[in-house]
Amino acid sequence: MARPEQDFQNHARFYPLYHFVAVPLLTLYTLYAIHALVRAPSLATAAAVVLAAGLIAGLLASRIMVLVVQNRVIRLEMSMRLARVLGAAPAADALASLSVGKLVALRFASDAELPALVARVIAKELNSNRDVKQAIREWQPDYLRA
Repeated sequence: MARPEQDFQNHARFYPLYHFVAVPLLTLYTLYAIHALVRAPSLATAAAVVLAAGLIAGLLASRIMVLVVQNRVIRLEMSMRLARVLGAAPAADALASLSVGKLVALRFASDAELPALVARVIAKELNSNRDVKQAIREWQPDYLRA
């Protein structure tokens, strides 16, 4: 099955096992555990709430760790790309002034439009990551995000 052309409107990535299975099931279990604790307080129902809280913490921590690693890889990718497109010294200056969020947004831009977009971000013409993504005209898809 062919993938649809990726653009600003459809670039958000959902991981079905996480977003549509694990999170909803754990949310339901947590609500049930809290309900059981309120209706029949006991050590067992309190332990169920503590277990649910621990599972939520573990689930969220695992997601955060994956996204932090992904952002580090994107930062490395963009530092190499900026050095290739802008040259070493301008790339170093750009990296020093761009947040990780802006680098993540800029990675969808083509090499041809990247220098102008970097200049606009540094000049504060594009303030949010969303503004940066919306300014991209030649979208470079990324189908391998976490």
